[in-house]
Amino acid sequence: MSLFDHKLSELHELLHKKEVSVTDLVSESYKRIGDVEDKVKAFLTFDEENARNKAKALDEKLGTDESKGLLFGMPIGIKDNIVTKDLRTTSGSKILENFDPIYDATVMNKLHTAETITIGKLNMDEFAMGSSTENSGYQKTSNPWNLDTVPGGSSGGSAASVAAGEVPFSLGSDTGGSIRQPAAFTGTVGLKPTYGRVSRFGLIAFASSLDQIGPITRNVEDNAYLLQAIAGVDANDSTSANVEVPNYAAALTGDVKGLKIAVPKEYLGEGVGEEARQAVLASLKVLEGLGASWEEVSLPHSKYGVATYYLLASSEASANLARFDGVRYGYRSPNAENLLDLYKKTRAEGFGDEVKRRIMLGTFALSSGYYDAYYKKAQQARTLIKKDFEDVFEKFDVILGPTTPTPAFKIGEKIDDPLTMYANDILTIPVNLAGVPGISVPCGFSSTGLPLGLQIIGKHFDESTIYRVAHAFEQATDFHKKRPQL
Repeated sequence: MSLFDHKLSELHELLHKKEVSVTDLVSESYKRIGDVEDKVKAFLTFDEENARNKAKALDEKLGTDESKGLLFGMPIGIKDNIVTKDLRTTSGSKILENFDPIYDATVMNKLHTAETITIGKLNMDEFAMGSSTENSGYQKTSNPWNLDTVPGGSSGGSAASVAAGEVPFSLGSDTGGSIRQPAAFTGTVGLKPTYGRVSRFGLIAFASSLDQIGPITRNVEDNAYLLQAIAGVDANDSTSANVEVPNYAAALTGDVKGLKIAVPKEYLGEGVGEEARQAVLASLKVLEGLGASWEEVSLPHSKYGVATYYLLASSEASANLARFDGVRYGYRSPNAENLLDLYKKTRAEGFGDEVKRRIMLGTFALSSGYYDAYYKKAQQARTLIKKDFEDVFEKFDVILGPTTPTPAFKIGEKIDDPLTMYANDILTIPVNLAGVPGISVPCGFSSTGLPLGLQIIGKHFDESTIYRVAHAFEQATDFHKKRPQL
């Protein structure tokens, strides 16, 4: 049994009984990486020397008041679009291949306060644009459950590293499903918090009104502890919300009696695979058995979600990525003859195809003569999608459905068909457009042995209820206990 098969609270107890040391935990992480990383390819950069030195320092603090925090001494992997001081941060792009940040993201400062240990930076789709981690500028990550399939994206490295047991948990980012979809594909637990719950300061921007950092873990309890550590208002991020952060672990009561669940017919309709549909219906039976009730509802504007998202996200990306021009930092083309040439060649050589595609789409949508027809119309559709959620939440506590229409697909299967790839996020995108929180928990397996995910969506800043439902479901099932055989 791996040390990382223990829950965070159990590891914490083992540390304080001096049955294991922080050095043991870090060694376990790097040993497992040595065993499986050549197959999984989840990491882009390691920080082994610093990690081992910090582990020794923390071992000396064990047993003191400073070591009481639950995350004390815990190894963690960080998605490569979260800036880490003096540790290479590329956002999966060649344009940032030599970027060593001079400051830490707010979530990193919070993790340092909690005394976690960063094992390394995790692979991702370039600038978080993708659903399979095939768009990374460096390598393709594989799904530990079947190395021929994708781990999802864009936080594919974050999910694969946890599923493979390389780290007990990781941070990802979610713009249109980039935490929840990989969590579903890899049989892990992934939460996208409410927009504004976690600071985005130090997260390399893709679409600023949609991006949100969140935790990927092996179980719901660990997820709640990790969110607790990174949540809260931040003076450096004007979009972070000054809303009190409750004690998430206190919500894990296992009690869902009287809870009202809404199941949108659109989430079980056309385009959703039969295995995903049946897994959700079976999950609803489990929750019914625990005392919850459910009804079918409609989110009528969710059918516009994909089109709305790709117009808005690409428009924001076109503005955000204008800063990568070869002048101040990052890659600079050596072949430029003048300033305009420098811009063109740097961006042509530094960005991958998917990033170029979205920049061009976004620039078109924002251009004179097309702004009203596309960008403004998409903003209006976003308001209607948000209103759909508000209407349902007047009568129900949570919304349930599959996280993804199908289990993980094969590497290379959809990479040449962007529209099919985009449709893969059809069930997760509306959550980002509405700014509400959503979690994916394992809820079954396909006939080929690949994990399936159940998505639980809550009201703004009501992560506690999501955790309560997810935890009750997890306790009543065994899906989260299964491990891939690498």
